[in-house]
Amino acid sequence: MLRIYTHEDCLEHRVPENHPERPARLKYLIQHLERTGFTRDYPLRVAPEIDDALVANAHNADLMYQLHAQVPETGFKPLDPDTWVSPHSLTAARYAAGAVWQGVQDVLSGQAAKVFCAVRPPGHHAETGTPMGFCLLNSIAIAAINALTLPGIRRVAVLDFDVHHGNGTVEMCRAYPDILVCSSFQHPFYPGRYDDLIQPNIVNTPLDAGTSGAIFRRAIEESWWSAIESHHPDLILVSAGFDGHREDPLANCNLEESDYAWVTAEIVALANQYSSGRIVSVLEGGYDLNALARSALAHLTSLASA
Repeated sequence: MLRIYTHEDCLEHRVPENHPERPARLKYLIQHLERTGFTRDYPLRVAPEIDDALVANAHNADLMYQLHAQVPETGFKPLDPDTWVSPHSLTAARYAAGAVWQGVQDVLSGQAAKVFCAVRPPGHHAETGTPMGFCLLNSIAIAAINALTLPGIRRVAVLDFDVHHGNGTVEMCRAYPDILVCSSFQHPFYPGRYDDLIQPNIVNTPLDAGTSGAIFRRAIEESWWSAIESHHPDLILVSAGFDGHREDPLANCNLEESDYAWVTAEIVALANQYSSGRIVSVLEGGYDLNALARSALAHLTSLASA
């Protein structure tokens, strides 16, 4: 059974006009799921907030304090040229991280086999002590690091097919040999951090600009599958970015919805083999509204069909 978590406060993370990581991304996606009838079979559930102690287990202990201090009472404030906060931004990030952690609880308890978190802001660029790249809290890394404390979870795999490298997840999880991080990404491209790291639990899969679906599939097959099979994860977490789509304005890859359906189906097959089918996926990038909505639905359909 598939569960979908979201929260209305994720729409309240406001950014300046024309910023690509805008509330319309999530609003349009949810409307698309409703229009297509997907939410009739898989109703949206309300995400809880993440507990500060869980954040502190993964991020620097003072990061939440620093973010609180940066959030303005009105308007917008830049943390860097790409990353902005407004009055409700940190609350939105807490619900985004809370959705992923609730998903972990659900799949471990058997209440669900697969969980998708339709939330924003994204998280995979946020490093231990540094928000960046539209990201404030690294929801997937928080979940991965804390999951290792749970009964029955000895090893976790994080699979990131966003078109931008998951630098934050790599940086935060590199010291945990029981967390495997596989990240495919256009290269050279933003952010250019930790994408050349070589160690057993980190699999970086660079892709040239213009990469087609066939090349993407071959690269994933050659670099991810054997690493996952060797790792034998008890839980699979997915950073589901759809900005590698050919219609996305922020990148130069040429993936289609069918490529996202394929990679998801392959991940599901591995999860069924190694992790009792347990997958928690969270929305990362994707900035063309139509391409994002279609790609996310393809991802969800593959998750639900397992």
